[in-house]
Amino acid sequence: ARKNIPSKKYVTPTGSNTPRKNLASKAARKPAQKSARKTIAATASALHEIKYYQRYQKHLLRRLPFQRLVREIIKDSNNDLRVQATALDALQEAAEAFLVNVFEAVNLSAIHAKRVTIQSKDL
Repeated sequence: ARKNIPSKKYVTPTGSNTPRKNLASKAARKPAQKSARKTIAATASALHEIKYYQRYQKHLLRRLPFQRLVREIIKDSNNDLRVQATALDALQEAAEAFLVNVFEAVNLSAIHAKRVTIQSKDL
């Protein structure tokens, strides 16, 4: 007593029975234009990042690497000096203010040269 099992039709892995397109027809297609959308998204994310860091109240440089750098410089010049936490904080604040000022000037010189990206020759 054999059961009637319906025959299964072969289905391609893509899920349809239509023949695949050859490579020539794929190459003849025009490529999709997404560059404008990507540029807008990149610009928007850059502006968002700029606004975020303008409102950011904490230090831009991480505290521990900056502390190690200061201690290394002090060690090279004089072995007996100690540094208070408030002095490190003041040094870090001054260093960040100086770097921000330098990058503002570099950015202005890049804009003057009709460029968006800063380069070493802008320094």
